[in-house]
Amino acid sequence: MVEREGPLLGLRARSRVSSFPPGLSRGLTWCMTPDNHKHDDAWHPAILNKGGNTMKSFYLGIDVSKGYADFVIINQQKQPVVKGFQLDDTFDGHSRLHEIVSGFLTDHPQAVMCAAVESTGGYENNWYNTLIRLQASLNIKTARLNPLGVMHNSKADLKKNTTDRISAQNIAEYLIAHPEKVTYQQQDQLASLRKQWGFVQMLTKQCTQLLNQLNSLLYTANPELLSYCRDGMPAWVLKLLLKYPTAAKLKKARDKTVAKIPYVSLNRAKQLITGAKHSVASATDPVTAQLVTATAEQILQLKKTISAQIDLMAAQCDVPDVKLLKTFTGIGDISAIGLILEIQSVARFKTVKKLASFWGVHPVYKLSGDGSGAFKMSKQGRVNPRKILYTVTLSAIEHNPVIRPIYQYHLQQGKHKMDAIGICMHKILRIIYGMLKNNTAFDPKIDTANRQRSLPGMTAYPKKTKNRRFQSYDSKAPVSRRQRKKRLEREQSHSVITDTKPGISAPVPIADIISDMLCNI
Repeated sequence: MVEREGPLLGLRARSRVSSFPPGLSRGLTWCMTPDNHKHDDAWHPAILNKGGNTMKSFYLGIDVSKGYADFVIINQQKQPVVKGFQLDDTFDGHSRLHEIVSGFLTDHPQAVMCAAVESTGGYENNWYNTLIRLQASLNIKTARLNPLGVMHNSKADLKKNTTDRISAQNIAEYLIAHPEKVTYQQQDQLASLRKQWGFVQMLTKQCTQLLNQLNSLLYTANPELLSYCRDGMPAWVLKLLLKYPTAAKLKKARDKTVAKIPYVSLNRAKQLITGAKHSVASATDPVTAQLVTATAEQILQLKKTISAQIDLMAAQCDVPDVKLLKTFTGIGDISAIGLILEIQSVARFKTVKKLASFWGVHPVYKLSGDGSGAFKMSKQGRVNPRKILYTVTLSAIEHNPVIRPIYQYHLQQGKHKMDAIGICMHKILRIIYGMLKNNTAFDPKIDTANRQRSLPGMTAYPKKTKNRRFQSYDSKAPVSRRQRKKRLEREQSHSVITDTKPGISAPVPIADIISDMLCNI
């Protein structure tokens, strides 16, 4: 046995034959040694764990593309243990990944592997699920990362080049740089629910596209009918278009026949026929009528499928957090499922501010060049959860006894409608966070009690006064006139002291005190 210097970590170890699976190095590039991989002793656990008792962590970064993915394994010093390799999104590719990971952990029994993929719109699901299954037999942890965080971390390292291999290493380095922001999933219990949710979202998007197309067709086929579609297209309008797609056909119909359509009274039927007789529609050809009928039929079928999928999701969903959110007035089945799929685990967020920042509903101060500034919603977080929260807020404004007074109060204070809705969105998010954090159903009395604590004279938890440090500004500094004016006002405000003696309640400037002292001398 010959002792020599370990090439990876600079520790001394005895040479041995590597137990890594034969043939694994074909097609892969090992970066263990500087002399063309002549030494396999760097894989020995004694090199990685000096003393053999310390658990070492390795990090597997996966950059997913359509049909394939790039992989890299690095150590805690951000040094590549295995250079980047590429695998196809096939059965053979996933089997190869299993061989690589299992062989690596077999050679390192005292090591744990932290793996991560970016959320790339669904392309990462196959690789993610494979890693989740590996957790049952191997010492591996898997996480799903926000691409925005990985991008900012790579920019902080001043990396200029971008390739799939570099992106995979950036993902692995993010796990080392920000361990507090990474949540490893032990078991994806929401995988099937997430698939159904994605399917419903896809159908909803298709339905919206068809509705926009139908509105465009109706503008030339029967524009008078659009007056009934200001708040969305009702189902009775779609059923009416199946029989009478154009104004030319509708004006020839009998009112009693039109009244047989559900939710169409006899009086409304007469109004529809009268409007069709005086219509300014320009399209009377059979092609337009055929397009209107086909589009309306597709929309009705999509709505039926969406409703069935939502009922199926609600019936099969056995997640306690979903049932907990449904106790909030304004959150239904589909909204509760969508919120939980976005939050995943409330333990990911230490405070409600972090959750608000993740969703992009936290306020930020925006100052323009003319000196005017205001607090606005950042909208820098995820878009999908913010859409769900917006829908929940509109429903809560109408029916929730806690949210509706808040909305009306801010409207009375002169705020814009959208600003008041944004405040309610932030309020609802705080309530949701409290419900999930404390595992407590929604109770208006709890919110009322929390508000009472903030009232004057009823503060249960006294606020800490912060002693701020101020800079003595130099008048010769090359600043603008506006900034100089601000500094002067700030200096004057800092030079004011308050006398707490009885009879003196107003602030007394220091200059006046000094002037009085000089006069008395």
